[in-house]
Amino acid sequence: MNHPNEPESARLELIPAASDQEQVLANLLELYSHDFSEFYDVELGADGRFGYRDLPLYWSEPGRHPFLATLNDKLAGFALVKQGSTISDNRTVWDMAEFFVMRAYRRHGIGTALAHQVWRRFPGAWQVRVMRSNRHACSFWRAAIRQFIGRSVRPVRVEKNGEPWNVFTFVSPSQ
Repeated sequence: MNHPNEPESARLELIPAASDQEQVLANLLELYSHDFSEFYDVELGADGRFGYRDLPLYWSEPGRHPFLATLNDKLAGFALVKQGSTISDNRTVWDMAEFFVMRAYRRHGIGTALAHQVWRRFPGAWQVRVMRSNRHACSFWRAAIRQFIGRSVRPVRVEKNGEPWNVFTFVSPSQ
């Protein structure tokens, strides 16, 4: 899990984001949207920002949970979790709505450890959806889920609004 420049005692934390941290999340979402624009047609606004229309809902709607991730007290990414899947219309399943790890921390196990922390926090049925064109993310989620539940999960191929998705479904056990 350690980044090559981090000491062996690297500390990865998943922190519930308070409403006064909304701008921090909005800033990280800009980086995420920029990365994501390689796979999906994300429109840049007239103000030069991508924006994320649903972000305020994470502090006003039940079943939505915003998190910041830190590594040794430095921002490393975020996770937006919500109950209810937009791809399957299942209202009870947990959905990894958005997930981001800063490029400097990728490919060192940090994303996997972060995903595992999220899944442990919300036991029950999960769906993780990923655009089929995002091959790196498909491989990441396949491996992270396999490590978490101890077996491989074959994704279901779904098309929603003309976009092809892989949907991984699994259960996070109660502690």
